[in-house]
Amino acid sequence: CESVNLHLKSLTKEQFVIQYALWFRWTNCTELFLEVFDVLQDTETTEVDLGLMKLTSCLERALGDVYLLIGKDCPFLLRDLLASEQLAVVFGQAVMNVLRVFIGSPYGLNLRNVLWHGFASPQEIPAKYCAMLLFLTAGLGQLLETYLMQTKCILVHRPYVTFMSLDELGVFPDLNHETLSIAEELVKLSSFVLKTMLPFWMAALTAFKQSRYADCVILLLPQLEVGLRLLFTTTNKCPNRLLTAEVKFLSKVNYDINRILYTWCMFPQEFLWDFLNHQEGPRIRDRLSHGEINLEAFPREVANQIVAFAITLLCRFSDEDMFAFKVVINIMVSEDFFSVVLDQYMPQNFYSSDDRIDSVLTERLLIELCDTHICTLYSPRPVLETVVVFRKISTQCHQVSEKVIANTELRYKQWMNKTLRSRQRHNYLRMLNSIKFLSPVLRLILVLIALELVNIHLVSKKNPPEYQQYLKFLKSILQYTENLVTYTSPEKNKWDETMELTNKTLIRIRKICDRKLMLMQLNGLFVKSSEKVLL
Repeated sequence: CESVNLHLKSLTKEQFVIQYALWFRWTNCTELFLEVFDVLQDTETTEVDLGLMKLTSCLERALGDVYLLIGKDCPFLLRDLLASEQLAVVFGQAVMNVLRVFIGSPYGLNLRNVLWHGFASPQEIPAKYCAMLLFLTAGLGQLLETYLMQTKCILVHRPYVTFMSLDELGVFPDLNHETLSIAEELVKLSSFVLKTMLPFWMAALTAFKQSRYADCVILLLPQLEVGLRLLFTTTNKCPNRLLTAEVKFLSKVNYDINRILYTWCMFPQEFLWDFLNHQEGPRIRDRLSHGEINLEAFPREVANQIVAFAITLLCRFSDEDMFAFKVVINIMVSEDFFSVVLDQYMPQNFYSSDDRIDSVLTERLLIELCDTHICTLYSPRPVLETVVVFRKISTQCHQVSEKVIANTELRYKQWMNKTLRSRQRHNYLRMLNSIKFLSPVLRLILVLIALELVNIHLVSKKNPPEYQQYLKFLKSILQYTENLVTYTSPEKNKWDETMELTNKTLIRIRKICDRKLMLMQLNGLFVKSSEKVLL
């Protein structure tokens, strides 16, 4: 191994590419293996470990593709794959035995499992092992080329897994720079972090900030496992089991961790199960470690959820009260969107400024409320569910605003240039009349969301029937905004239907307010505004 390492270090990048790049093509990840060569030349604290985890993941996927040249169902476990007769036929039994010494057996170096389960601290794995696996992969490529020429077979690579419905995975809000900066301080203070593993945590957060989302999650998942094992062994006073990873033990860890964390209104079991284990879920860890995911296209949404969950654990097991995780809810719809439309994209004298619904007062209220930081950390499920619905409503309102502004601007130019056909002119006038009504309604919804967010934690005081009724109302508002996105599109132009739907929604809002089901007693401004709209 040392000789191979010295040999590779003696090569320039250009020399390495010329001599070896061809023999990495069979992996379908040539660029990744070339990047691993760069790691050997200038090893950072965590780069060798990250390179090895990515290398073993992609190598396993490629070996599975080779297996399918002969076999039918590729083994799920790497040790079974490496021990298969099919790979021995292609590469030779002696070669497979050497490979198993490095990555396929608990009786060997077992590099893959040692790293993916978080048992190796930074720089504990010598770079020479990474060099040797790089060298072996190129050798496998040469042997495979010979086999394919002899058998006239064609190697087919299986498609990568594609994550569907990413919006449904959203449990935590989107992370911003402020949150990540706090997380970097929390890592140094939290008892959830094994101090020897600190460089991995810092590297993971750095990778997220650099938009290297696959690297971030690859570095972070093993450390989450280490932290959970540390918590379990500390709680149960069995430090000798910190280096245990058998299935039964991990199930016990999950059970006990769940019991411990539920004391502060978290939901670790559901989150870990949904993201890591559930057969119909994303199964992030399995798919990353088995090479089923295209690392270059790893979605930010998934990385955001994993990092956010990690930060909540850091917060929970930090003794420093000064470092509290603060989630800021930003209302994405500018309160002045429709004022822009009225001012810039309508024929003059079409509307009166008196038509606007207390625009100045509403603007001031929204600015003040939107500057309020809402902390949802450690909050019970009803709070989180409600916030998610609010976020979806604001997103839909944003889409409505953007579509209407773009459509109105276009039609205004066509109106001034006298290029609109008769039906288009009719639709344009209907749209302008509708906007006069739609603008204050969206302002009303914005104020409603903002006021409810300020009092979001009161939702936990509702009994189950009241909460379900409240949630049903919010989802009806969400459905209304989703319908608005469709009805106001240039393709639909359903402005009459929009007005009818809006009237029904206003009546629904008024009934809920009259029944005192909102989270707060509405202030004078809101009552005045709502009454004006309804009238």
